[in-house]
Amino acid sequence: MDIKVLGPGCAKCAQAEKVVNEAVAETGVAARIEKITDTLEIAGYGVFGTPAIVINGEVKSVGKIPKKAELKTWLK
Repeated sequence: MDIKVLGPGCAKCAQAEKVVNEAVAETGVAARIEKITDTLEIAGYGVFGTPAIVINGEVKSVGKIPKKAELKTWLK
């Protein structure tokens, strides 16, 4: 599974990355988590609000920190 956390490095982006790491650890899913900070690359996903979460190329969340329970449903 390929997970990308999109954001310039703000506090909310760091929190989103933390929640993603926790959800992956708790579910035991094999995933590669990547932090994307480049604004042009972020815009390439059609995302103009951060933080954003992309799982296997699909944008799942934009402009908010997803709840861990919600993230776990995306990882199944």
